[in-house]
Amino acid sequence: MTTTQPEGLDRGLVKLAVIVLTGGMAVVFDTTIVNVALATLSRDLHVGIATTQWVVTAYVLALAMVVPISGWAMRRFGGKRVWLFSLALFLVGSILSSLAWNMPSLIAFRVLQGIGGGLMLPLLQNLLVEAAGGRSLGRLMALVSVPALIGPVLGPVIGGLIISHLSWRWMFWVNVPFCVAGLLLAWRGLRDDGQRAKQRLDVRGLALLSPAVALLIYGLSQVAIKQGLAHAVVIVPLTLGLALLALFVRHALWVADEPIIDLRLFRRRSFSASASFLFLSGLALYGAMLLLPLYYQQLRGQSALAAGLLLAPQGLGMLLTRGWAGKATDRVGARPIVLGGLLLALAGTFAYTQAGLHTNEFLLGLALVVRGAGLGAATIPVMATAYLGLKGTKIADASSATRIMQQLGGAFGAAVVGVILQTQIDAHGLVSPGGLALAFQYTFWWTLALTAVAFVPALLLPSKAGAHDLAIAERAEATSLVE
Repeated sequence: MTTTQPEGLDRGLVKLAVIVLTGGMAVVFDTTIVNVALATLSRDLHVGIATTQWVVTAYVLALAMVVPISGWAMRRFGGKRVWLFSLALFLVGSILSSLAWNMPSLIAFRVLQGIGGGLMLPLLQNLLVEAAGGRSLGRLMALVSVPALIGPVLGPVIGGLIISHLSWRWMFWVNVPFCVAGLLLAWRGLRDDGQRAKQRLDVRGLALLSPAVALLIYGLSQVAIKQGLAHAVVIVPLTLGLALLALFVRHALWVADEPIIDLRLFRRRSFSASASFLFLSGLALYGAMLLLPLYYQQLRGQSALAAGLLLAPQGLGMLLTRGWAGKATDRVGARPIVLGGLLLALAGTFAYTQAGLHTNEFLLGLALVVRGAGLGAATIPVMATAYLGLKGTKIADASSATRIMQQLGGAFGAAVVGVILQTQIDAHGLVSPGGLALAFQYTFWWTLALTAVAFVPALLLPSKAGAHDLAIAERAEATSLVE
């Protein structure tokens, strides 16, 4: 039996992608599965929902804190060693989480999972982009995006099935087959690049950046919970996070010889546009992903499992444009593909500004296919453009920086949309079910309005691919990124 490989990607690169994506699926599924089980965990472990929320929060914060160190670890110890270590740590954390005897133990084991996942996600892209040598980045990002597209579709469904028919402990055993298979494949298939140059760890930069990212994400996560900014639990971490981030920028640009992340990458127009878009997409595009399951569960009374199934068409739409977007990016550049994707995402989201209690679910499903197609077309070119013309250590820096921007953008988007929805519910939703429908409609209108901001960095993305863009990138490498 023969298998076909994506056009433009050689067999060795496809093999590498299969190896690392097998392990990466565990991280993607874990987050989406656990999110649907918070109420069950709260009941079974006899704690309040505010404490249970730390099952997610602790994981996200641990993941965020180790992302900056992933590039240095790869350069210092080699990709294979770091990949095996991080995947094994995630496996151990998953097994221990399934055996947790109370909420504090579960939160502690989730931290272990977060550390493993935080190392794995940027490392996955590092290994593949480095192996690709700057070629066919659009097709490569289309391949890399498969777990990110499948996870949000199947994760809630699997989580709903487990919660409905099994113990919550089985949520963490779902990760085990992926981890074991990923470890075996990586042990046999990854090239052992050995211990690399003994680059000194930028301890001061790490001590500034990791807490900064964690504090910002935590502060933003509290905005929706507290329904506003005027709370100490929001203001204090955001203020400290911004202060530490400002100190890191000063340190990285003017003090450190080898910063943990080289911020001079932002001097590149293609990279800064990509990073800005990834941040704003959390506000403009992915904030609506918070609204969609809430619409089905709170307004239409669907279960978590049913809501997951009703959202599946969005993943189908993403898969439909994934391959095309990658090929088109390599051929014509990112800008026209991203702009078209944004317009599709707007069109798909518009249907929900009109959705009420009894709107036809088939029509809403079609709208989700359109929305998903737009999201798939918009994000893949952006990820590819972030690596345009980068070589060596800059690839790892780009992976860490873009991952941080995505995390901050997602937290920011969730905070903003959460506050807007709660404000609208307070104004309209307490009167009647019709008022609640109106609150959701107004909030979806806000997401449409905020999407316009994402068009700004999209217009700065390169419009043509090939030798011209590569020449520009290489000139930037020679002038702005001299080591």
